[in-house]
Amino acid sequence: MERAEVRTGLLDAAEALFYERGVQAVPMDEIRAAAGLPLKRLYGLYPSKSALVKACLERRDTRWRGRLRAHADAAPTPEGRILAVFDWLHQWFCEPGFRGCAFVNAFGELGAVDSSVATVARAHKLAFRDYVAGLVIASGRPAASADAFFLLAEGAITTAAVSGTPEAGRRAREAAVLLLAATASA
Repeated sequence: MERAEVRTGLLDAAEALFYERGVQAVPMDEIRAAAGLPLKRLYGLYPSKSALVKACLERRDTRWRGRLRAHADAAPTPEGRILAVFDWLHQWFCEPGFRGCAFVNAFGELGAVDSSVATVARAHKLAFRDYVAGLVIASGRPAASADAFFLLAEGAITTAAVSGTPEAGRRAREAAVLLLAATASA
């Protein structure tokens, strides 16, 4: 097998296990077994669990933000792109196995003891905030209102995970409609 295929299979296995059960609950030997790799090969690719977690999060960030951007950017109006963020979040919340934000989950487990995980989680949140801010500014709303839309989205993610229902996406979208109206002439 090519190195890239092996790496992809390993990251797929690790990410699924980490997201389903949590980083600390999954031993490296279980990841090795799920990926079908010898432990020596796994550690040859990622010399520590921390390095593997970081790689999983970085890959997830690229995929997550790419999916969000593709969905939101397809909306025909600036306001529609903002609302599309909340529509996409609702769709994500409906996916089987949704367990909230992988970055918040990993940060909650390891952020205080693993600076690389904290750095990746913070970078993801900053990039998401910057994307939302760009949509808000493009809609003619004040830049200062960007954090309100961002926090609305973040709150929906957490609420959906904790409540176990995707309805937070719909409620957040309704609140975003009100926020768009309130900031229209600002």
